Amino acid sequence: MNWMISANGKMYDHATAFQRWGFIDWRQRANYSVGDCVYIYCTRPYMKVMYKTVVEAESMTSQEIVDDSLYWHIKEEHDKALGGRYARLRLIQQVDSDKLSLEYLKKYGLKSAPQGPVRVNDVLTEYIDSNMNDYCINGIFPETDLPDNYYEGAAHQIVVNKYERSSIARQRCISYNGTTCFVCGMNFEKRYGEIGKDFIHIHHIIPLNEIGKEYVIDYKKDLIPVCPNCHAMLHRKYLGKYLKWEELRELLSSKKI
Repeated sequence: MNWMISANGKMYDHATAFQRWGFIDWRQRANYSVGDCVYIYCTRPYMKVMYKTVVEAESMTSQEIVDDSLYWHIKEEHDKALGGRYARLRLIQQVDSDKLSLEYLKKYGLKSAPQGPVRVNDVLTEYIDSNMNDYCINGIFPETDLPDNYYEGAAHQIVVNKYERSSIARQRCISYNGTTCFVCGMNFEKRYGEIGKDFIHIHHIIPLNEIGKEYVIDYKKDLIPVCPNCHAMLHRKYLGKYLKWEELRELLSSKKI
């Protein structure tokens, strides 16, 4: 069975909770079965499906769930949510794509923004799954930036890396830093016009293969926007080492390279 539920990111930080555990324990308001698919529709300002999960456990009590109070922005809402049954929703995929916005979802069978759990028909399921893919988003990461073991193991074992490379993390970085390259100052929209709008690569200051799986990415400190040229140079060794983005900017401005 396929379902869709709604979630308010201003009330609960789903992205960070998923990043930490690879799942969320959510108040169960439908008769889920283990193995059911649950899409999560994020309310304003997103108004789009951004997560695909699978029911890993159902009918859990509040004593059996993780303590996620840290990720509730409004403590009263956290306390209000306690009690009743819970389902553990294991993250499978996540993406920030305009093609999964309410406007498009309505064209494929969704009547309105979900207020509670709703069943998703086969036509809508096929459409969502066909667009639940970060790799259709331009300018995220070049293939050379992928760690050797990225595709090894079960999906839940790579959820942290998947989150770090997802367009959700990318969009958070862009919303905070903008789309101008930190190194050379290139802005694609200013240079190319409308076709260059929102195009930029995102660089991990600390390489993913150097951090542990429990490391929590801070999009304000760990991610920066860079143009493809500078991104490529940051992943090439210069005088025997990889340059920090500040070092590359200094070398570029002094015309030593």
